[in-house]
Amino acid sequence: MVTHHRARCAALLRLLKFSVKLVKAWQHLVGAPGEDEQKTLEVSESDLGPGLDLGLWVLDRVLGLRMSSSNNNKEASPTPVLKSAVKRPKPTESNPEGLRDYWAWILEVFLLLCTRNIFTGFCASSADPNTAVLITVARKGYYNAIATMTVLTISSFPFLLLIAAACVSFCHGNSNVLCIGSERDALLKLKNDLIDPSNRLSSWVEGGDCCEWNGVVCHNTTGHVTQLLLSPPEGQQSYGRSSLGGKINPSLLELYHLNWLDLSNNNFSSIQIPEFLGFLGSLTYLNLSQALFLGAIPHNLGNLSELLYLDLRGNYFLEEEKSLQWISGLTSLQYLDLSHVDHHKATDWLQVTLSNLPSLLELHLSGCMLQDDTSPISTVNSTNSLAVLDLSANKLSSVPMSIFGLHGLVSLDLSGNFLEGPIPDYFGNMSFLKVIDLSFNSLNSSIPNSLYSLNHLQSLGFTGSYFQGEISNAIGNLSSLIHLDMSDNQLQGKVSASLGDLCKLKEMNLSYNGIDQDISEILRSLSKCCLDSLESLSMEYTQLSGHLTHKLGQFKNLAYLNLAGNNISGPIPLSIGELSSLKVFDVSENQLNGTLPPNFGKLANLEGLYIGQNQLEGVVSETHFSNLTKLSTLSASRNMLRFEPNSSWIPPFQCEIIKLSYWHLGPKFPHWLKFQKKLSYLDLSHTGIADVMPTWFLNLSSQFQIVNLSSNQLTGEISYLNVEEIVDLSSNRFFGPLPRLLSNRFHERFRSLFYILSRNLFSGSLSEFVCNSSVTSMSVLHIDTNLLSGEIPDCWNGWWSLRILNLENNNLTGRIPSSLGDASLEMLNLRNNSMFGELPSTLQNCTDLVILDLSENHFSGRIPAWIGDKLSNLMVLSLRSNNFVGLIPHQICALQSLQILDLGHNDISGAIPKCLRNLSAMAIKEKQSEHYYGGVLYRKDADRINYLMSASLVLKGREDLYSTTLGLVTSICLSANSFTGHIPKEVGTLIGLLSLNLSRNLLTGNIPDSIGNMKLMESLDLSMNHLHGGIPSSFSNLNFLNHFNVSYNNLTGQIPTATQLQSFENSSFMGNHLCGPPVSKSCSTKGVPTDATKNGDNSGRSKVNGFYVSMVVGFVMGFWGVVAPLFFIRSWRHAYYGKLEHIGNKVYVFWATKCI
Repeated sequence: MVTHHRARCAALLRLLKFSVKLVKAWQHLVGAPGEDEQKTLEVSESDLGPGLDLGLWVLDRVLGLRMSSSNNNKEASPTPVLKSAVKRPKPTESNPEGLRDYWAWILEVFLLLCTRNIFTGFCASSADPNTAVLITVARKGYYNAIATMTVLTISSFPFLLLIAAACVSFCHGNSNVLCIGSERDALLKLKNDLIDPSNRLSSWVEGGDCCEWNGVVCHNTTGHVTQLLLSPPEGQQSYGRSSLGGKINPSLLELYHLNWLDLSNNNFSSIQIPEFLGFLGSLTYLNLSQALFLGAIPHNLGNLSELLYLDLRGNYFLEEEKSLQWISGLTSLQYLDLSHVDHHKATDWLQVTLSNLPSLLELHLSGCMLQDDTSPISTVNSTNSLAVLDLSANKLSSVPMSIFGLHGLVSLDLSGNFLEGPIPDYFGNMSFLKVIDLSFNSLNSSIPNSLYSLNHLQSLGFTGSYFQGEISNAIGNLSSLIHLDMSDNQLQGKVSASLGDLCKLKEMNLSYNGIDQDISEILRSLSKCCLDSLESLSMEYTQLSGHLTHKLGQFKNLAYLNLAGNNISGPIPLSIGELSSLKVFDVSENQLNGTLPPNFGKLANLEGLYIGQNQLEGVVSETHFSNLTKLSTLSASRNMLRFEPNSSWIPPFQCEIIKLSYWHLGPKFPHWLKFQKKLSYLDLSHTGIADVMPTWFLNLSSQFQIVNLSSNQLTGEISYLNVEEIVDLSSNRFFGPLPRLLSNRFHERFRSLFYILSRNLFSGSLSEFVCNSSVTSMSVLHIDTNLLSGEIPDCWNGWWSLRILNLENNNLTGRIPSSLGDASLEMLNLRNNSMFGELPSTLQNCTDLVILDLSENHFSGRIPAWIGDKLSNLMVLSLRSNNFVGLIPHQICALQSLQILDLGHNDISGAIPKCLRNLSAMAIKEKQSEHYYGGVLYRKDADRINYLMSASLVLKGREDLYSTTLGLVTSICLSANSFTGHIPKEVGTLIGLLSLNLSRNLLTGNIPDSIGNMKLMESLDLSMNHLHGGIPSSFSNLNFLNHFNVSYNNLTGQIPTATQLQSFENSSFMGNHLCGPPVSKSCSTKGVPTDATKNGDNSGRSKVNGFYVSMVVGFVMGFWGVVAPLFFIRSWRHAYYGKLEHIGNKVYVFWATKCI
């Protein structure tokens, strides 16, 4: 209230002062009774006070007092001149009636000025009923007072005016109320249909001055609403925080003077652009960009002939635009942006935009799916006006030739198209060009020579355009060039020395090319003319070599230096400390050696230091960081540096990212980290820390996104973790129950958490962690190789985002919970636990499964057929060392992506299915790369972490963990089961198979000759079966075999020679009847084994074939065993021949009877 009264008193003082000035003006203009009517008085705006613009308009339109300028110079500030043009009464002292009318007229003028808002800030609006009553009462009171007057001199007028002013000053009023009532009502109707979640339109209230409302702009003189600025204050889409929505009321049509409408960056996702906007004929500016409108563009917007600016980009116009003829009527248009509107069917876009819009200065058609427009353009009216042309992100395959006729063009953007082949060499005709961007095309040609003649060119962008060849020496002609980006091309050779002639060059990016050159030569060239101008130099991954020289320190304004991923060697020069403007220094992934220069401590502006993956060594001290108060990123992993600061050292910086893996920081946990309150990324893996995790570290930062403390010897219990995205504590000695995860994000659903606690000593149950966790939006969960026990809890329903679950090598028991089928699993690894039971059918819901490893448990029952029916993406299936029985379901053969099938060490029976030939991933020679098992990719800014899926495989007789090379392995293992029958010859069609293990079964028959077609085979084990026959000669094709075993079968014959088979030990063939190297038995000419040890020393003597000896001995014993008794014993001889005679007689009688 005190403030309100002070404001009212101040207003009254201003009113009194203004009244005195106005009285003097009236006395001069009106004059004494009987004086001449026409008088002129010059009164400046400062004399009349604020808010008189509308008052002067009222004087001109209502009272006939007009404002003119006494100075004909329009640029000078005009002096308002009031001239009386109203016939007023002529009172005289002898004519009291006329005198009364005279003063009544003066009072009426004053009250009229008050009702018309002349005294802005002091009088109330006549539109307000309360104010109108007060003014009416005042008017009547003054008329009654004047009616009683008989004599009144002009000198009394000031007192009457002061009295009137005092009365009016106490009128109820809204200061500066200029709003037109009908327009205020129209705005309120508009507000009522809008959704305003942030209450941005709270000032839009009934009875208020709409000219003071947020987002409303009125004309300074007339008070009409001329502009509506309803874009969110953030300046971009705020995703509901402060964006408007709902409907747009047609009451906008009542704002007849509206010329500026901005509804950009709002959320009108439920409506189309209202067609009535096309009737706002006064509009000169219309911005509906990023407002999420649906449907189609109303073509009656083309009726807005006064429109100068139109921006419709970034909406959801689902209907295709077949023509752009609707914009032909916008002949005054200077700015047009239709970006991201589907115009792929509009074949007239070039004709309409370049021929029918003569005033156009800027044209933006980015992302419109434009096709090549081959229609001829007879007249290009905009050639003299168009300055900016943006055709980026379309489907143009060639540069429209009409563009080269736009001689006034200043900026041309053709990036992100499908431009192919050489560009027409006509850029020399566009001499005013300052900006050219041809990035992200498929040009596959050299840089056009005409580009080098554009001496006004300031920015040249060729990123990812497949330009080839060398950079011409003519590039030195681009004397105005400021920004040069030729990164990610196929440029070869060396950087032209003429680059040193670009004296205005500030930014140069030649990264990702084949520029094989010494970095010292490039620095020498640039030092000729760019020492004072160059601010950014980026040449990462360009095959640079050589040493960094002291010239580097001469680029005084260099703020950004990126030379990562090259072959630069030698030490970092001491002159680095002279780059006082340096903000980012990136030489990571090189071969730099030596120590880290202490001059880094002088770089007070340094924000990012990237020296990781080099060969730097030595000791780092506090001096290296002494003045780095702005340092936010310290990325120096994989060096041989040692940092052991004083325990009381407090860093001068507050880093957000610290990566020091493979430094020597231990054995104590770094105490200086306690002062880093802004940390979001910390990597101290492999740093030799052997200490208890300090309790203060858990509360160090509420902004932790990534924490990697893996491969140390940290110990202790961890009660909770407060990390948003990645936790890696693997390969330490942490013990106790699993730490709780705290959620500190509002939108926790959108998180992607990687939780890796592998190879520790965590114990206890999973129940508390899984069932009562506040964080369930996890992608990767590795708790393998710990001491966890108990059953896996059945409460995975909320873990909708879980993609990788690894619980192998624990002491878990029980069955697989059915709720695991609710997760989006790509990898499930329960290997080497004590779990049992049949596989739950809910696992068939995990259709994204790539790796299923349930080996080394006690699972039982038959292998489910749904594995083949539902898990079509499966690449690794390992059910090894369980108790599965029955047959292999033929549905398994439908797994087209399966590369590893391990069913070994079960009790599976029956024949090996012939349909295994349908495992097409094993039937191709081309192997998948390691990224085929991509796992989960974490990407943020420049960081890219790929957590690859892994699997433990038993190959070549040993168990190994495969991760990065998993995609290169193909294997089938059916060992130690009860398979019977023959080895199907169809197995030989799996020509991409690297390992086949059928050992320890009951297989019979011959080894199929088709196995010899598997030329990539590295491991083959057919041992401990009942196979017979010989080893097929086709095995001589198996040149990559390094593990082979056919022992303990019934194989015979000679081992094929001149192959890998001779390189294996005798143990691979034992238990058979094989001969030839490498076994000790040699073979005869017919391939029959003989004792090679006998008579081995009697060289030159005849070798007796055992087979013939046995034949002779057998003949002698058989012959004489029968003949000798008959010859020497007569009674045997008579009986023998008598018996033969008796048999002969019977045969004779039998045949004689038959014949009769």
